[in-house]
Amino acid sequence: MNYFIKNLILLVLLTIMVMLSKPIIADDTNTQTNTSGSNTNITGGYESTSETNYADGSTNTTTTNNDTTNTTNSNSTVPPPSANSPSYSSMSQDVCSMGVSGSVTTGIVGISGGKHFIDENCERIKLAKVLQDFGMKVASVAILCQDHRVHKAMQSAGTPCPFDGKIGKDAQAMWDKYPELRPDYENHLKRTEIMDKVDAELLAQQLKEAEEEAERIAAEEAKKAEEEALKKAEEEAKLNEEIIIDPDPVRIHGE
Repeated sequence: MNYFIKNLILLVLLTIMVMLSKPIIADDTNTQTNTSGSNTNITGGYESTSETNYADGSTNTTTTNNDTTNTTNSNSTVPPPSANSPSYSSMSQDVCSMGVSGSVTTGIVGISGGKHFIDENCERIKLAKVLQDFGMKVASVAILCQDHRVHKAMQSAGTPCPFDGKIGKDAQAMWDKYPELRPDYENHLKRTEIMDKVDAELLAQQLKEAEEEAERIAAEEAKKAEEEALKKAEEEAKLNEEIIIDPDPVRIHGE
């Protein structure tokens, strides 16, 4: 009920305000047409009349009307000022950070902002230099090896990165045992897959060539054995033919 009464009172107040805000009819003619935006039309003026009487009894009356009309159109669209990107500076050569800022301006609003980002590669290089100055060469190399590019380069050079105090072949054995700990693990997997694929293709080619070579040798040996058997059979047949056609006469007289 209280809510209804409050709404009724508010409606009455709005009605009164609307009635009071109606324009009052003036003596002059004021026509305003508002098609878009907000227009202000101001009209006004004054009338001046002068009368001159001459000695002969004639009268000259002069009337001057001055009408002034001022019209203001506030429908013009003015774009907002351009948003300027804030300026960021590291303020020191020993701070490994960089500032990034940007701005966007539209026909309605402009927005700008920025932030500092830490350069981890810069920090890694500075830390490695400090450790090198302290004589910690293995530690200096180890912190550089946190970068996947350095880790890959060290492995390609035959000098694997340190692993929990182990260096050289011992370190390489540990990296092979725990490949998930490599900073370049994803690239290492891709590289290993490519190498395994190529090795499998080469092995298959070698097996195929070995089978073809074995078949060729077996075929040659079979052909050679066949030729030797054929030659031996021809020799035996020729020997038997000589015995039948030309018997030994000494053996015949002896009988």
